[in-house]
Amino acid sequence: MTTGVVFRPQLPPEELRGAVEAAEAAGIDELWLWEDCFLEGGLTTAAAALAWSSRITVGIGLLPVPFRNPALAAMELATLARIFPGRFTVALGHGVQDWMRQVGAAVDSPMTLLREHAAAVRALLAGETVTVSGRYVSLDQVALDWPPASPPRLLIGGRGPKTVALAGEVADGVLLDSVTDPDVVRRARELVGPGAYVAAYTPVEPTLGAGAVQDWIAELERAGVDSVILQGTNDHPDHTPLIAHLAGHVG
Repeated sequence: MTTGVVFRPQLPPEELRGAVEAAEAAGIDELWLWEDCFLEGGLTTAAAALAWSSRITVGIGLLPVPFRNPALAAMELATLARIFPGRFTVALGHGVQDWMRQVGAAVDSPMTLLREHAAAVRALLAGETVTVSGRYVSLDQVALDWPPASPPRLLIGGRGPKTVALAGEVADGVLLDSVTDPDVVRRARELVGPGAYVAAYTPVEPTLGAGAVQDWIAELERAGVDSVILQGTNDHPDHTPLIAHLAGHVG
């Protein structure tokens, strides 16, 4: 099992480098980034974080699929995966529907779009030539000229049973949001299957002691999680105490 910390985009982007360097120095496995509207771009911050580090895995959780054509998404993901092999994970998701409507990108069936988009992106990253005419995704003999030798882990973000089940079908696993109950992990593990990857964001108050944090991580591990990612709360978004919580318990 791995552990990670979220750099929340409620913090200004110029603070990202310090977070990357602190997480890397602490020996933490993963640093995760959000692409919430209308804060910071997930791919741009991931590229910077990867360039500023040499060991840590960078995750994006998540990229809203209505924002990008799947061919463009695959091109950008493949580029990062080739430049920084083995250090990149990405989750795709429906996006917050109020935001998607706000930018004119909402669709009648977010689940259909997510299925079509994720399937196309995964096939393109695997080096396949993709022709598909779906409800929302249409590609005609599209193939990447520079597919990655090893595609990045591709997850689906969500908590509802239909979305979690979809993650087991068209992706490598699921990214669960705001987990405060280990039963959420157990149900997700049952839905995606034993071979799929289960990652979980879990909010942590900065006043929680390091021992309590470690106990909680262990409980989630027993529930079947593969990666526990600590995130600050809305009232306390800072990553600094979370890095400190993990710093003495890694390696």
